[in-house]
Amino acid sequence: MSAVEDVTRQIGCTVADGVARIVFDRPEKLNALGPPQRERLIALLDEAGSTAEVRAVVLTGTGRAFCAGGDLSRPGPPPAGDGRPARIVGATGPAVRSAQALIAAVLDCPKPVIAAVNGVAAGMGAQLALAADFIVACAGARFAELFVTRGIVPDAAAAYLLPRVLGLHRAKRLLLLGGDLSVADAERLGIVHQVVEPDELDAAAGALAARLAAGPTVAIGLAKRLLNHSLDSDRVAAFDREEMAVAMNVWTEDSAEGLRSFAEKRDPVFRGW
Repeated sequence: MSAVEDVTRQIGCTVADGVARIVFDRPEKLNALGPPQRERLIALLDEAGSTAEVRAVVLTGTGRAFCAGGDLSRPGPPPAGDGRPARIVGATGPAVRSAQALIAAVLDCPKPVIAAVNGVAAGMGAQLALAADFIVACAGARFAELFVTRGIVPDAAAAYLLPRVLGLHRAKRLLLLGGDLSVADAERLGIVHQVVEPDELDAAAGALAARLAAGPTVAIGLAKRLLNHSLDSDRVAAFDREEMAVAMNVWTEDSAEGLRSFAEKRDPVFRGW
């Protein structure tokens, strides 16, 4: 099997009934993502965002982990004489930017993204789940931020994303002390949309994806964009973006269908455009 075929198997994708289902299939590595897997995942998210037939995306893993983060088993630089890694200045930049690009691909996808968290989501894997629009998790899942316990600065957009999702002090507690957020605590905080038994995860995520896929795709995408920018905008910029989004959406067929269905006192049938 070629390297390309191997990565295609490790990050699989199927599309049915308007839903792209992307599966991390490296159970022997707890679905850790090295650069090739990240590039494949970014490409799939970009494709889902630009394909009219796709109206929702589900991310999930096989085995006992959703995603254990970056693939730390890849060979690293040889140690220098004092035992520290011999690194050229800036050599870590591409890896950091690759992880950031992956999180950005989830945040910027114009289709709603659901993380179906089947087990541990650690480091980059935790950020990947938290960047999704909805999290459906099985009981026993957890979100682990262990960077500092290994002497690593949090990456994969952790310091940007976690304060926005958890609040500043909860983010500090996780990132500066290193620890886990249980699925029960995540549900209590409103981060997890639904907690189910492991054998119910696929059905629960599929039902939510089907509901989103039947919705007004353009309006959902524009609303997602407004929400994701809201914490980075002042009021004037936020109001301007809202006005522009409303003006863009009013020309869609789904917007017209929404008004027709209201006048006709029936449920709308949205087509995604």
